[in-house]
Amino acid sequence: MDYGHELQFGTFLTPRNDPPQAPVELAQLSERLGYDLVAIQDHPYQPRFHDTWTLLSYVAASTSTIQLAPDVANLPLRQPAVLARAAASLDLLSGGRFNLGLGAGGFWDAIEAMGGRRLTPGQAVDAVAEAIDIIHGIWDPEDRTQLHGGELYPVHGAKRGPVPAHRIPIWIGGYKPRMMRLTGRLADGWLPSLGYLQPADLAAGNARLDDAATDAGRDPRDVRRLLNISGGDGVGAITTLALEYGFSTFISSGDDPAFMERYAAETIPAVRDAVAAERARR
Repeated sequence: MDYGHELQFGTFLTPRNDPPQAPVELAQLSERLGYDLVAIQDHPYQPRFHDTWTLLSYVAASTSTIQLAPDVANLPLRQPAVLARAAASLDLLSGGRFNLGLGAGGFWDAIEAMGGRRLTPGQAVDAVAEAIDIIHGIWDPEDRTQLHGGELYPVHGAKRGPVPAHRIPIWIGGYKPRMMRLTGRLADGWLPSLGYLQPADLAAGNARLDDAATDAGRDPRDVRRLLNISGGDGVGAITTLALEYGFSTFISSGDDPAFMERYAAETIPAVRDAVAAERARR
């Protein structure tokens, strides 16, 4: 199953704060090596990490062309109306380079310790749905109706704006059936990690996304398939993931400069060539 999207490759950075400039330098290296995207994990309860949003802003100011994303933003600790405004601001400041990866949360003891609310699995899915609606509402100042939230995020009467520099895609990191259906219905991309998936999960996930998108009157190709992968995933494996499972954005662990250089010089061109050749043959 190939959705025909252009291939993209990114680096998945750990926002470690010792030494403070380390992740910034890796992001700059990613740009010099020709990667398309820098993605940074978001764990606001981790004292060994920079705050991801602050780091993304610093990286945006320290680069000029590479795309940026949280992978994925911790929704329970980032109120969606404020998150929407921060995302629009960063997109405007970076010249339209921001993408919003969004997650429902999972380390609930740590989230609660930081002042977040512990949610049931069902509430967590509802929270993502409410958040997407609020975020899109904040980004649409042309809509003159009053902005309303839901039970989990009551933002009745919040002001709309600003408009981002480009249409910011929302990518959802999720695995369970209900979250997959939400992604197909509302989101612009699915962003799981390969390490949490079995081979059967790939086809099942795509089927749920496609069915939900179709039921919502969308083209399934409107939902990009992105994937966090490890350095051990080689040309053959990535090519199969692209051609047979429809993934088109591959974000590899990016904390080792030597690996990043080798991957950019060898793996990425080989995957691009293999996918292009097979698409031409088909």
